[in-house]
Amino acid sequence: MTIEAHYNSIAPKLTNWLVSSGSSYHEACDLVQNTFLKIWKMRDDLRDDEGAVSGLAFTIARNLRKNLARDDSRMTFVDEIKDEDAGTTGPAALPSDAAYLRRRLKEAFARLPPVLREAYTLFQVAEMSISDIARQTGVTDNLVKVRIFRAKQKLREILSDLGDVANPSAGGR
Repeated sequence: MTIEAHYNSIAPKLTNWLVSSGSSYHEACDLVQNTFLKIWKMRDDLRDDEGAVSGLAFTIARNLRKNLARDDSRMTFVDEIKDEDAGTTGPAALPSDAAYLRRRLKEAFARLPPVLREAYTLFQVAEMSISDIARQTGVTDNLVKVRIFRAKQKLREILSDLGDVANPSAGGR
């Protein structure tokens, strides 16, 4: 598989993971480009295995993001909605307002401990397997499962005022 094919396969998932982990879309695109630049430079030493390249890409991007956060000395979620445009109306009046829900999700993710947020987004957004996440983060498969479970619990707790929107499976029971 060529580097271009790996890029086409991995870059969208990597971008989504970075954005859901707190990077702005533009920052995520820059990180993905820098990640694949590093992969390109080491292309002769790579195994031609999509799993290996995917794990490497996520590890490089994670380290680049950590370096960026360290250099910046702060890591914040960027909200596209200005405070004055968000209004003061609560969730009961705007349950289907996409901008309101997006803001609430970003706030909920920002409140998750970093290890829970990382495990959850790697699993749900980047669609990585439990064992790949464990290898990348240096913990056991069981700890990854626990972190994903705790992240889901915490998100349900934080978003509980949204009712069935926060827990879609509750509406069918």
